[in-house]
Amino acid sequence: MAAAYLHIPFCEHICFYCDFNKVFLEGQPVDEYVDALVKEMQLSKQLHPQEEISTFYIGGGTPTTLNERQLEKLLNGIRSTYSLPKGAEFTMEANPESISFEKLKIMRDYGVNRLSMGVQSFNNDILKKIGRIHTAEQVYTSVADARRAGFENMTIDLIFRLPNQTMADFEDSLKKALELDLPHYSIYALILENKTVFYNLMRQGKLPLPSEDTEADMYALAIETMSKNGRNQYEISNFALPGYESQHNLTYWKNESYFGFGAGAHGYIDGIRYHNHGPIQQYLAPLRENSLPIIREQRLSKNEQMEEEMILGLRTMVGVSQKHFAEKFQTPLLDQYAAVIADLVADGLLLVDGDRIRLTQRGVFLGNEVFRSFLM
Repeated sequence: MAAAYLHIPFCEHICFYCDFNKVFLEGQPVDEYVDALVKEMQLSKQLHPQEEISTFYIGGGTPTTLNERQLEKLLNGIRSTYSLPKGAEFTMEANPESISFEKLKIMRDYGVNRLSMGVQSFNNDILKKIGRIHTAEQVYTSVADARRAGFENMTIDLIFRLPNQTMADFEDSLKKALELDLPHYSIYALILENKTVFYNLMRQGKLPLPSEDTEADMYALAIETMSKNGRNQYEISNFALPGYESQHNLTYWKNESYFGFGAGAHGYIDGIRYHNHGPIQQYLAPLRENSLPIIREQRLSKNEQMEEEMILGLRTMVGVSQKHFAEKFQTPLLDQYAAVIADLVADGLLLVDGDRIRLTQRGVFLGNEVFRSFLM
């Protein structure tokens, strides 16, 4: 079985930190794009007729920029092409300013059972400064509407290390997020990506970010606060009540197969990683000719697959199973990485815990340093 990710690249406004494949909604061929997504899924299904879908995730961009008619057409296309197992996780991203009760009802009617909402902060001044166009008040309305529409499984994103953000402000956002009593939270440090507004401001010395020490304190506060409120940290940036861990994202971290549909989407099937055209018209052109919009394919070597197994698996708190690794690659994990693991254990970043190799508490804070060590 494989997971499936579907990308909606349209946004009403571009956030200052975002480097995902996205375009302004106005003037875009949205209807043709929705039709093309359905055709891409159908072509992919013909190419992989035996591959069943275990989880489905619609992300962006902002998927809820689709109007009710477009949303219904897309969801109908998904359900007509793929049969998800009963109770399978079916997630859709939403933004508070573009979601409505009517859209939420359509989502539920077509089997979407998990909602992921981009919130980032509960401080309206900070939201404006990072390019968000919703308010904290809209978050409360959206969550209430989602519950009224029948959603129980919901998650929101928060970001720390934002410009001018203080510990007190971040603590307040954590408090307000938990008052919503959701089963899952994703909490990320701001990353300055190339070609974003924030990256350019940083290069000009005009981005007042918290210090590295404050960033570490914010992360520690998030871990402590989530733990006290029963949300277990199961991955570096993700916290959940037992049973509400994101099954779709666990597919990535377990280095398992997934399809990628839409402009700029990535997939990983049968050991081949592939990448779709990103620009909208370049994505649409091959589909008009009934061809898949893949621009690049790469068959990963055994060593590359093993590297990804370690880097992705170590993001989770349970880490990597030596038994599973040996069965998957016909190579003992410690034979492959004995020196690297010994060094990381000596540095207090990794722990060999029976069958599992996992991050220590210090390693969680210095994860990128650990991951780089496995790149040969």
